[in-house]
Amino acid sequence: MHTEDSIRVLVVEDDVEFREGVVLPELRSAGGFRASGVGSAAELYRHLLVEPADIVVLDLGLPDENGLDVARYLRERTQVGVVMLTGRVEVSEQVTGLKSGADAYLAKPVSMELLIATLRTVQRRLSSRDAAATEKNWRSQADGWRLIAPNERRVELVESERVVMTLLLDNAGSPVDRAELLARLSGNQPDFDPHRLEMIVYRLRRKVEDETGMLLPLRALRGRGYLFTQPV
Repeated sequence: MHTEDSIRVLVVEDDVEFREGVVLPELRSAGGFRASGVGSAAELYRHLLVEPADIVVLDLGLPDENGLDVARYLRERTQVGVVMLTGRVEVSEQVTGLKSGADAYLAKPVSMELLIATLRTVQRRLSSRDAAATEKNWRSQADGWRLIAPNERRVELVESERVVMTLLLDNAGSPVDRAELLARLSGNQPDFDPHRLEMIVYRLRRKVEDETGMLLPLRALRGRGYLFTQPV
């Protein structure tokens, strides 16, 4: 059974038998992981658009893009952990991988016990980093038109973003129903597209990360709404 505290792992590996027959079953049976897999860099990027990950297990030999370039992209644009899993065992390759942004580098063949232990170690490291970064709280200024990150960087908001963030900050630490967010966004517009909420949230996450270097502490609650995880 999955819980909200499970580590979300995305395995990027084009060897279907290894990915689907070994890695994913082992992670799912180990407990504490929500594991899914894709076979290419393009599938990785599409997956992250709709479902975030805490850690990406990344093979270097992908069919459509060099894994090192993928690691650099993830390091520049996201805060996910990156564990490289590859058949390249040379020390120089490992150094290059770590410089490209990997948090850990494991050479194939690798025991699943070692992979699982590495994933848990990387997640603890990431959690410690996030905890240190959020000692100060997110807050708003200028009547909600400006969001201030814990590192004091500012994000200027458009009207729809201001509506969403105001409601989330006012209810920080408590779930906000999707219906309530839609009601605030739509006003009296009968033709308001409810799917706009997901797009607003997606663009807001990207905007905040691009302008502050931090992830917005916003959790999607399946079938319900959103939770701004900063305590009141």
